[in-house]
Amino acid sequence: MPNIGTLLKEEISRLARKELRSEVEGIKKASAQYRRNIAALKRQVATLERQVALLGKKTLSAAAAHPADSDATRVRFVAKGLRSHRERLGLSAADYGKLAGVTAQSVYNWEHEVARPRGQQLATLAALRGVGKKEAQARLQHLNGQGATRSSKS
Repeated sequence: MPNIGTLLKEEISRLARKELRSEVEGIKKASAQYRRNIAALKRQVATLERQVALLGKKTLSAAAAHPADSDATRVRFVAKGLRSHRERLGLSAADYGKLAGVTAQSVYNWEHEVARPRGQQLATLAALRGVGKKEAQARLQHLNGQGATRSSKS
C-alpha cells in the first residue's frame, strides 16, 4: 500500500499542473495574438516605407524639373545695366527708388554691387526696364501726388 505522503504529493503535483496549464493557455493565446499583430504592423510599416520612398523620388524629380522651368523666366540682374537704365531715364537714385518701391540707398547699393535685389524687387526692376522716359516721369508725378495727398490728410 502506497504511503499517504506519496499520494498527497502526487495529487498536489497533478493539481498544480492542471492550474498551470489553464494559466499558461491564456498566456499562449495572448502571445500568439500579439505576434500576429506585430507581423501585421511590420507589413504595414514596410508598405508605408515603400510609399514614402516612392513619393520622395517623385518629389525630388518634380523639384529637379521645376527649377529648370523657373530658369527660363528668371530675371538677370546686372548692376551696370541698372545704372545705365536709370541714367537713360534721367532719374536720380531717389526717384528711381520711388518707382521701384525702395529707398535711394538700396538703388545705390545695387548699382555699386554692395547688395543684390530680392526676388520681388527683381520682378519690379524687370517691369521698369520697359518704361520710357515720359512714362517714368508720369509715374513719378503720380507717386508724388499720392504722397502729397497722404501727408495732407494726416
